Amino acid sequence: MKKRQWFGDKEFYLSVARLAVPIMIQNGITTFVNMLDNIMVGQIGTLPMSAASISNQLFMIFNLAVFGSNNAAGIFGAQFFGKDDRKGVKHCFHFKVYISVFIALLGITLFVLFGKNLIGLFLNEGTNGAAEILETMDYARIYMLIMLVGLPAFTLTQAFSSTVRESGETVLPMISSIAAVLVNFVGNYTLIFGHFGFPKLGIIGAALATVISRYVELAIIAVGTLRRKDTFYFLQDFFREMGIPGKLVGSIAVKGAPLVANEVLWSTAITWIVQCYSLRGLNAVAAVNINSTIQNVFMITNMAMGASISIMVGQRLGANKIEEAVDTDWKLIIFAVLMASFMGCLMFILSPVFPRLYNTSDEVRRIAGILLRINACYMPISALYMAGYFTMRCGGKTVLTFLFDSVYTCLVNLPIAFCLSRFTTLPVTMLYLCVQCADIPKAILGVILVRKQVWVQNLVGTD
Repeated sequence: MKKRQWFGDKEFYLSVARLAVPIMIQNGITTFVNMLDNIMVGQIGTLPMSAASISNQLFMIFNLAVFGSNNAAGIFGAQFFGKDDRKGVKHCFHFKVYISVFIALLGITLFVLFGKNLIGLFLNEGTNGAAEILETMDYARIYMLIMLVGLPAFTLTQAFSSTVRESGETVLPMISSIAAVLVNFVGNYTLIFGHFGFPKLGIIGAALATVISRYVELAIIAVGTLRRKDTFYFLQDFFREMGIPGKLVGSIAVKGAPLVANEVLWSTAITWIVQCYSLRGLNAVAAVNINSTIQNVFMITNMAMGASISIMVGQRLGANKIEEAVDTDWKLIIFAVLMASFMGCLMFILSPVFPRLYNTSDEVRRIAGILLRINACYMPISALYMAGYFTMRCGGKTVLTFLFDSVYTCLVNLPIAFCLSRFTTLPVTMLYLCVQCADIPKAILGVILVRKQVWVQNLVGTD
């Protein structure tokens, strides 16, 4: 066996850049504008910001269920693209549309029936007054109900954009996302503060702007793909070929069920961990919200490199280029860690600056600054375990990813947060540090599993 090359040549990194840079631009603009939106909501006050944070934390479970379902079909879609199996790609897209509509209806039903009870889990009467709790509940409830209108657009957009990316085309999803976040930003500025003759709607305006932006994003990516049917052939004869072979549905279900369960279970565990932080009061909720928002801006490289692994390695597996897939994966993992280390250094340097942009108390700013510095040091670890996760997923090892990701979070991170939040008086900063440090063994485990090549698998055959 030839000695492994840990770094690629110029052409390799150019191919990575062609794929990853549009994703980074898309995610970067999205997260940056989301940060500005978050700051604008924060200008209203700590309670509205905490209310929006609580609602969005609950929506994260729904969002990741959508991502998990699309990614389940996407495992096959990327390999079908690598094999140049057009019918296979079409069937995967149909599956995504069906499951997206189902999840949207299910999410709307659950949030309408149980939304108020779920919000109440984050409002701790022991650390906040009754008036503050009631006001935060009202803000969160109206924000949630308006946001539900945008769920169908969000789910269908994910079906389109994920399939387009699997083809290796990342520019169109980038354009649709950039347009959406700009609409969202302008809408927030206009509707939250009442500029340009519009009424001052506060947190209601923030929710309305998000809903409008989601339908704009869906319209752009749907029209863009329809105008280029020769390139995006999965839309050809869409309504005449709606069926999906039962064998493929079964394969997606077998491989996808652990993946969907993983996303739902992981997001639920993370939501409960945030609930544990909320026991330290609404100041902690606000600080964690600021930290999460800023962290997402610096996480764009990790997410882009994960998507690159899914596509580049998945396509090579589908083409049965096994050794090339393994070689590509290691080079991408090393590159991901180097990029994350750079972003972590930048985040650490800027950590005192971002909390000052919020109209909140000095205590919230202080806590947020500490959390940001913790996250800055955590960035390379995050890149390492995320690379391991995406590597195993692109090879179809979804049961393994389920155990590696969500089961680990439920059995290790969540108990640590639960016990320390309820049986100690540790401040939220120390709780957060302990929970984050628990991911170090997971990152090491990811490297071991990648090295053993347990993920190497061609799911779509070579005929």
